[in-house]
Amino acid sequence: MTRRLTLALPSKGRLREPSWALLEASGVAPQEPGERVLQAHCRNADIDLLFVRADDVPEYVQDSVVDCGITGLDLVAERDSSVEVLLRLGFGTCSLQAAVSMEDSATKLSDLEGRRIATSHPRIAAKVLAERGVSADLVQVAGSVEISPRLGLADAIIDLVSTGSTLRTNGLRSIGVLFESEAVLVGRTGSTDHEARRTLTTLLGSVINARANRYLLCNVAKDRLAEVTAVLPTKGSPTVMDLATPGIVAVHALVPAAEIWSLLPKLAACGATSILTLPVERMVP
Repeated sequence: MTRRLTLALPSKGRLREPSWALLEASGVAPQEPGERVLQAHCRNADIDLLFVRADDVPEYVQDSVVDCGITGLDLVAERDSSVEVLLRLGFGTCSLQAAVSMEDSATKLSDLEGRRIATSHPRIAAKVLAERGVSADLVQVAGSVEISPRLGLADAIIDLVSTGSTLRTNGLRSIGVLFESEAVLVGRTGSTDHEARRTLTTLLGSVINARANRYLLCNVAKDRLAEVTAVLPTKGSPTVMDLATPGIVAVHALVPAAEIWSLLPKLAACGATSILTLPVERMVP
């Protein structure tokens, strides 16, 4: 990079550890901070790290306190900050959902007409409900949104949901999704520091792409090669190499990790042998 880049990372919460792991996997070798340390450096890259609340990252980036930051897409939308999403990071996946008590008769968002709804995302909630033609009274709650109906504060809630276990624990059920979120890398809108941001995006993106793929190797008779290549879910052409054994070739290809479970039986059925799958460390398309 031509100059030192300042990157804001979540100081705690569900995005902290995955963000740190992504940096380490990208090879920038960040220095492990202590519990109370708010700043750190990367040993072999021109990157300075600032640890802040994920909620504050959009504003820090917008105000040029930092060049880039990692936060949740829901927080970007809720803060309505002047930032742009540079990269989706593939972790921290969740959705903003409306939920009511198990005994409630509501089954869809339109059933919330005229209700009191507790939420920590009033901007997104108001926008989506307005788009759906639903008029409701939103009550802003900073935390423990799920307990609001039990306390009589609201008739329903709109909150982030990952697995749904918290809803079930509190006697709630979902009746609709308003917004899909995940961790993202953001930069200030209108920034002219394209080279430094592009370098960081390429570094992190290479790890994200690699995590989504596996390196596949297998052997197959030449007369069945067409069968094997036909079932490979790869965008490009696989590499085919002759082996010492006449009539046998080795096939190498990058395949989506999510399809490995269904792909291996297909390859075996096509006569492929010595099938191996290996993790990929980095991948730049």
